[in-house]
Amino acid sequence: MTYPIRPIDESEWPVFSGVLNEGFGWTPHPTQAERFKAELEFDRTLAVFDGDVMAGVTSVYSFTMTVPGGQLPAGGITAVSVLPSHRRRGVLSTMMRRQLADVRERGESVAALYASESVIYGRFGYGRASSSLSFHIHKHGSAFVENAPVDPSLRLRVARPADVRADLEKLFASVVTARPGRYERNGPFWDSTLADEECDQQGAGSLRSVLAEDDRGVRGYALFRIKGSWDANDMPNGELMLHELEAADPAAYALLWRSVLDRDLVTTVRAHRPVDDPLIALLADQRQVRASWSDELWVRLVEVDRALAARAYAAPVDLVIEVEDDVCPWNARRWRLTADATGAECKPVDDEPDMTVPVRALGSAYMGDGQLSEQLGAGLLHEHRPGAVRALAAAMSWSPKPWAGRVF
Repeated sequence: MTYPIRPIDESEWPVFSGVLNEGFGWTPHPTQAERFKAELEFDRTLAVFDGDVMAGVTSVYSFTMTVPGGQLPAGGITAVSVLPSHRRRGVLSTMMRRQLADVRERGESVAALYASESVIYGRFGYGRASSSLSFHIHKHGSAFVENAPVDPSLRLRVARPADVRADLEKLFASVVTARPGRYERNGPFWDSTLADEECDQQGAGSLRSVLAEDDRGVRGYALFRIKGSWDANDMPNGELMLHELEAADPAAYALLWRSVLDRDLVTTVRAHRPVDDPLIALLADQRQVRASWSDELWVRLVEVDRALAARAYAAPVDLVIEVEDDVCPWNARRWRLTADATGAECKPVDDEPDMTVPVRALGSAYMGDGQLSEQLGAGLLHEHRPGAVRALAAAMSWSPKPWAGRVF
């Protein structure tokens, strides 16, 4: 079927919100709903209609996102939802195709999202581009290695997060370019980050912060909540949920983690962190970290040539890549990627390809933590010249590993 599709205006927000809540089975507090509304860019919303029924919705954030070697404009896909009554009727496909065309028209060569269900977005060209570890650390096993960095000029300051918002924003802006996948935050995003109404606490207590600073200013911060608890023997059994820990240097980073791990009446710390988080190297007994893996950011190359030319590469590369893309047909052709320390370019060619890959494979590798070799081993890529995939994987790899750090 062909469905009408268009952006909504603010007067249609209650219906848009209702479709979103129905699809996610979510009943937000009115305060949370208004906060989300404030984040939305109404000219970047889309709604699909079946007659008078709004059957599907989605939206895009205009991000500046860090990629290997720099930053670029990116479309942050959010609020993708279809009414249960309209599943498997082409509503989602209509939205995703139109949305990618709109992202391209905006001049954004990359789109990114968090997937509520990981099986959905591969068919629209998105690839898993970053991963996350859920840490579970017992306080009794959290000693650091003997040579952990220490700076005597650093001191800790406990503060109410809302009172030090300017310091938090400034510090975050100074570190956002250090890791691919991070994106700059505007005012509404900071409002959500620091939200501390009862509906935000969910029984875990007030949002708290501790800052690491010296005479020159703030060098790091941690945001967390503490859920107090006592066991049957009246012994403290509190749990600290770390929301964010950002630092400008290793000494501030170590001091903040030490403060979190040494918190009185807390026995366990939980956190979602990058797979290469330096905390693992700091711990004297790394077996004490219990971690579960999950996918994090998913990336889609909307314009393959512009996206590949916009990032840096870890090794020189010169390859012809045949791209398969039935959603964005302008990508479906052969491209010569050449890159070295001076820069990169990606041009259309008619030369014989070194490999044939689905566009989602390039999306998975784009931020520097792709699975190109694994996909080749699984038979999901076609290598026409031996060693070509390995060369591309080496060139696209990056350190540190990508991680967005905040669901959008």
